[in-house]
Amino acid sequence: MRNKYIESFEKAQLENRNVPEFRAGDTVRVAVRIKEGNKTRVQNYEGLCIAIRGQGTGRTFMVRKMGANSVGVERIFPLYSDSIESIEVVRKGRVRRAKLFYLRELKGKAARIKELRRK
Repeated sequence: MRNKYIESFEKAQLENRNVPEFRAGDTVRVAVRIKEGNKTRVQNYEGLCIAIRGQGTGRTFMVRKMGANSVGVERIFPLYSDSIESIEVVRKGRVRRAKLFYLRELKGKAARIKELRRK
């Protein structure tokens, strides 16, 4: 049970944020603001969302992408972070689990996710 004052404060903080609706199994492109010295730039991180956890301002999601030499790279993003410029859902996946950690052991065609097609 969370404190009602904390909940009302978090609700006020989240009102001006627009976050797309996505779940585990969706391929997302996250535009992250990176600061190098006194310059900032935006870098895209595209991969499969394998988990969403938490609630309120502490909500996070985990994105897994295949890096160089077929090495899996996972990164955890706070959903309401100031360093995230935008989140774009590239494709919807059809999965039956909320957490897709089993994909860590799979490789190649076995690690594919079917696309959810809407009529």
